[in-house]
Amino acid sequence: MDNIKVGVIGVGRGQGFARGTGPLVGMELVALCDTWEKKLRQVGEELDVTTYTDYDKFLEHDMDAVILANYFHEHAPFAVKALKAGKHVMSETSACLTLAQGVELIETVEATGKTYMFAENYPYMLFNQEMRRLYQEGAIGEFTYGEGEYVHPGERDWSLRLKDRLHHWRNWIPATYYCTHAMAPIMFITDTRPVSVNGFIMTYPDTADINRDRVTFRDRASMIAVRMDNGAVAKLLQGGLRGHSVWVRIHGEKGQMENLRHGDQNMVRLLKEQFDEERTEPVERIYRPNFPVHHEKAMQAGHGGGDFFMVYHFAEAIRNDTQPYLDVYRGVAMSIVGVQAYRSALDSANNYEIPDFRDKSARDKYRDDDWSPDPETKGDSDPWPSLEGRFEPSPEALQYAQKIWDQRREDEA
Repeated sequence: MDNIKVGVIGVGRGQGFARGTGPLVGMELVALCDTWEKKLRQVGEELDVTTYTDYDKFLEHDMDAVILANYFHEHAPFAVKALKAGKHVMSETSACLTLAQGVELIETVEATGKTYMFAENYPYMLFNQEMRRLYQEGAIGEFTYGEGEYVHPGERDWSLRLKDRLHHWRNWIPATYYCTHAMAPIMFITDTRPVSVNGFIMTYPDTADINRDRVTFRDRASMIAVRMDNGAVAKLLQGGLRGHSVWVRIHGEKGQMENLRHGDQNMVRLLKEQFDEERTEPVERIYRPNFPVHHEKAMQAGHGGGDFFMVYHFAEAIRNDTQPYLDVYRGVAMSIVGVQAYRSALDSANNYEIPDFRDKSARDKYRDDDWSPDPETKGDSDPWPSLEGRFEPSPEALQYAQKIWDQRREDEA
């Protein structure tokens, strides 16, 4: 297969592929789909591709693969439809909103035999690829403890413009759910899988200035303690705390490594004390690696080169008729870490299992598990998106937010 014909759903985030990353790996954009009609027409004309507002019609287009860059909570149903239509799928995070969706997605990939890639780009950042190389070479020994952080605060107007209405997913997704940027690098570096979680939530302070501006139904941030299948423990931190951080630390029985918190965050720090053995290398090394392959191409892509390698490995998997490293099993596993961690947080941080859905017998317990915090589909037994229960924004907060959303709609009209 020379060029792989691809359709993209979502002209916001999807533009990164449409405008640059895809052509670098021999993918040809042939169709776009979105309900944002003005932007869809604009991008479609600029790129000279067919556009659709109807997803079912979009799937009838002559193409080999679909890239899903739609809303966070919609990926599994859209992926299932595309797979059943005979398309390979690369899906943005999260892979699934519920455990039942995770079971259905896995079984659809198995039944269709199509390639599915979980589009988690953080493992492919420069420092994480280098730490994987070091770990595979045995530089720090067996994985014992790790930390992954994705802390991403922002000023109020920027945050509001990412949304367009009160029940936009960014307003209600629980603080544990967006955990894959923290979880995926640890899994990628160490080749381990999560088996259980304990979830902890940081709520918003009960202060006048916070509640005057707040329109989100979710909590501020979360910390998740994860037991891995080799016995190691990992700590995940994610959310809107002050102090932006994209950081990974891995401890092994013989040493420790991390990317730098300050300055050039692509720098890797490798620490090996060698207390009870003959010294064979420096105690500490701090250096900036290169990507193992395709360094120049990767440097042209977003998310520190992660976007290039994400699409590169999807293309290679299609050409080789294989499943990529970030396959449906790993994608679902790290996505349901967030679901089970929220269950834990609501249950006094008690321990919850992460079922191994590679085992078909493990799926039956969760096949009908549609437990979901989505306020637009919430049933009586479903949770509110916040540890504090139902939250009602103040009239002042709603008025200000509506002003920003109205302005966004005017810009898009």
